[in-house]
This record gives sequence, C-alpha cells and structure tokens, in this order.
Amino acid sequence: MENNAEVLLSCKNLCKNFGATRALIDVDFELRRGEVCGLIGENGSGKSTMTSIFAGVQPQTSGELFCKGQPYKPGNMVNAQRHGVAMIVQEAATLPSIDVASNIFIGNYASFSKGGYLNVKKMHSEADRILKEIGADDLNANMPLSQLNFEDRKIVEIARAMYLQPEVLIIDESTTALAQKGRQLLYKLIDKMRSENKGIIFISHDLDELVQVCNKITCLRDGVMVGHLTGDEITVDNMRPLMVGRELTGSYYRDDWDGSCSDEVVLDVRHITSADGYIKNFSVQLHKGEILGFGGLAGCGMHEVGRMMFGLDETITGEVVHVPSNTKIESVTDAVKQNMGYVSKDRDNESIILNASIQSNTVMASYKKLTKGLFVSPKDEKELSDAQIKAMSTKCVSGKQFCSQLSGGNKQKVAFSKWLAAGSEVYIMDCPTRGIDIGVKAAMYQMIYQFKKEGKAIVMISEELPELIGMSDRMIIMRDGQLASEIMRSKTVSDTQLIEYMV
Repeated sequence: MENNAEVLLSCKNLCKNFGATRALIDVDFELRRGEVCGLIGENGSGKSTMTSIFAGVQPQTSGELFCKGQPYKPGNMVNAQRHGVAMIVQEAATLPSIDVASNIFIGNYASFSKGGYLNVKKMHSEADRILKEIGADDLNANMPLSQLNFEDRKIVEIARAMYLQPEVLIIDESTTALAQKGRQLLYKLIDKMRSENKGIIFISHDLDELVQVCNKITCLRDGVMVGHLTGDEITVDNMRPLMVGRELTGSYYRDDWDGSCSDEVVLDVRHITSADGYIKNFSVQLHKGEILGFGGLAGCGMHEVGRMMFGLDETITGEVVHVPSNTKIESVTDAVKQNMGYVSKDRDNESIILNASIQSNTVMASYKKLTKGLFVSPKDEKELSDAQIKAMSTKCVSGKQFCSQLSGGNKQKVAFSKWLAAGSEVYIMDCPTRGIDIGVKAAMYQMIYQFKKEGKAIVMISEELPELIGMSDRMIIMRDGQLASEIMRSKTVSDTQLIEYMV
C-alpha cells in the first residue's frame, strides 16, 4: 500500500556505536502522517536505540535526521518535544519525590513562572486538564508520585508526552507496564492521533497488539533494517520470521494439559492481611512441582500478594510459611535463606541494580555458595556469571558491562540469572516475560516448565491471559483484594471465562 503523505520523521544512513558494539548500521527509516508504525525486532536489535536518538535522549554516531523535511538535531528530550517529537520510555521515568503536576511539566516549568515566581495553582490546574483530556481524571495533580502504583506512574508519563500535543509520539514498550485500564487509555490516544493525521512509532513484543494497532510494521535485526509490512501483510505469522530470521513453529506454551503436581506443600499462605487492609484474610498453598498462576485486572491485589509471599511487604495478620523448613517468611532475608527467588514487575528498581555490572547482579544472591572461609574468589564469581550469560543467551559485551546499558529483555535475563545462579527452589515471578521478545519468551516458558518437572515450585503472576492459561497448573483469579475463583488447568479454559471472574 503506497502512502504519499508528508514524511514527519526520517533518518538516512543512521549509525550508532557503543565502543566496539555497532547498535545501528546504516538505517534508513520514514514515518509519514497517519502512520502507526510498529517497530519490531528481538532484544538488542536496536529499536530503543533508534527511537531514543529520534527523541533526543542520545546522539547518533553518524547519519542524518530529518523532521518534516528539515535537518533535525534535537540535542535533548525537551528540544525534541519542541520540534513535536515526544517519547514514552520503556522503564520508569518519573521522580517519586515530587507531585504529579511537577512530573508532567519537567523541563517546561518556565510556562508557569513569572519574575522568579512559580504559579503552582496554575500548574496544578493545567495538569488536571491534561489528565482529564487523556482519560486519567482519577489521578490528581497534587498527588505525591510516591503514592501511585507502577501503572499510574506510567500514565503520568503519557500525560507529560501529550502536554505539548506532539505530531510524533514514540511508545517504547510502555504497554508492558500497563494493565487493561492504561492500555485502553493509550489505544484511544493512538486512535486520536491517527485521526488527526499525526504519526506514531510503537515498539512492542506483543505481536497480536501490533496487528490490532498498527498500519505499518518495520523490522530491525542486529542493528540493520530488514523489512516492512503494510496492510494485509501485517500478521503474526509474517512478523515472527522477519524478527528472528527463521521460521518459528509450534506452541510457546506447554503442550500438555496435565495440571497434576505433588501433594507436598512448599509455601503455605495463611489468612494474610496487608498493611493497608486491601488484601484481607487471603490463603493459598503452593505445591512442589506446581506452576500456580495469579491473574486479575489492575488493582486486584495479585502483585501485592506476591510481594507478601517473599517478605517484601508486611502482613498485619496471618503468616507465610516455608513448609519444608517450618520457617515464617517475614523478610526478604528469610525468603532467600530458604532458596526462594523473586522477579519483580518493577525490574529496574527492585530486581536489578542498574549502575552495577551484570556479574555483580548475577552473583548477588549466591555469596553463601561462593564463600570459602572468609573469601570469595573473583574467578568463581566470573565463572558463575559467565555460565548464566551463556545459559540465558544474554546479549552483552562481557559480564563487566553495566545493566543500565542493556536492552529491556536482556535486563530481564539478568534478573532471572540471579536466582538461577543461586539454585532457587521456589520462584515468585511477577510478569516474568514483560518486555521480552518472542524467541526469548519461548525459551523462558520452556525453562519454567523444566523447573516444574524438576519439582521446583513457581508462582507466576501475569497480566497476559494466554500466558496464564498456557502455563499454569492452577489459576487464582483475584478481584478487589480477594480470591474470586480458582481454576484448574484444562484445554477448555478460555480468556472470556477468566475475564468473567475478574470484573
């Protein structure tokens, strides 16, 4: 399908090097008016690098950028916004120490200043107007950001991006941080911008979502532009081989429908109530060799239950007991001592340390195993880390590379590696495949299934219904902090059935 509309944003021979690593190699790209362009590729293919250059986050090594036909050198994100290019980044980009309005107008406070005086009332009023305009009027301009959950913080970032009414909106994996409410809000904004003849670049690993939202697909592989799809060509079956350079066949999920597991209880959650009272008198048991799935809509309480299981959040009544050792899990230290591991949905703040190396992150939970007398051998640390990099196929220069330099999917691999290296027997995984490409996702599911067969116990909290149905032996559906339904593994379970219990 030919599109003769004006080119809003483009690049020619775009290259980006990080030392010896060539992240982008002579990339040519065009975004035209009315296009919602899905940008696909495996983790480390260059998607976020290319869009971050467009958004002024970092400069290119060589090549040219153009905005509406004119040479474009943004320099920083604020300048890019003033050229009409805004970006919602993959990971958290808000400041918890200030309120919602201050976060929305970061870099644009001058609009509310006169004679050195900041008109806070005007700023809050304008923030409330923007929140209402994007469909988030349940949020308040004067709320401290620290009081908001992960999804609502992402919605504040959306409001910031929309403040200057951009002509180009770049969405980098942001839907992975959003539950149903946030996704619907974002989809409405995309539809509105498309109807206004603006342009969107949409990065997502959810291929069904891209089919639903996009009218053009562009694929990067190892820093090189390898192809485009438009119109009826945009199908999941066409996107998969384009991304990985080979055909992908078979199911990602388990191909058995036997949900049996051991009778032995590994973790016993007994009548727990959260500190804020939202989770009340909640009980569940996790068995050896079981994949126990948790599902529900945003705010259902499933993420909070996972945190309480691992001792991250306080329980004011009840207890979480690691049954084989008869240990109450009252802190993270208790959990780690009993070979429990936790992969957080909020990866950058809770699962890894960004400003530390892959090696430091990987061995973090394994010092007890590595310590000989009072000494930890650097050689042993390196060997353990290198083994995990190889096992997880983590794309990196070496184990000394900082996690902040990795793509989202490779950060997630490091988050997993920490607990794999420690030899964990109980895993609590909160949105474990968030921001992971299809090839790695399939490998991750195989690994989780292998854990089950080895007799390990897994709690898998997921916002993706196909994942929940495809992997779980038993599903706990939560609503309003309570257990709404318990469903056993079966070929007949459908998305519709689960949603009925969620709403």
